Amino acid sequence: FSALFGVGGGIIVVPLLLLTTSFAERTAMATSLAAIGLIALVGAVSYGFHGEVHVVEAAVLGVPAAVGAVAGARLQQRLATRTLTLGFAVLLAAVGVYLAI
Repeated sequence: FSALFGVGGGIIVVPLLLLTTSFAERTAMATSLAAIGLIALVGAVSYGFHGEVHVVEAAVLGVPAAVGAVAGARLQQRLATRTLTLGFAVLLAAVGVYLAI
């Protein structure tokens, strides 16, 4: 469904990992990112076989996103667990409000 709808794993997978496993927030986020990488690779290859991938545009989007992912991972490692949990809760609540209106 992720490839079909472009669903962000952080919004779906991380909360599910937190609710269904004993993963800590950082572990759930890291596991979600690893899964997203695999899902994205398979989805990109599948779309590529149908000629739907624009490589240059993907690089224009992907390279800055990769830099942001490295910066985000470094920042996440420096935040206190409580701050990380509250920040993620605020993000999920904001997304829920946005989707409701």
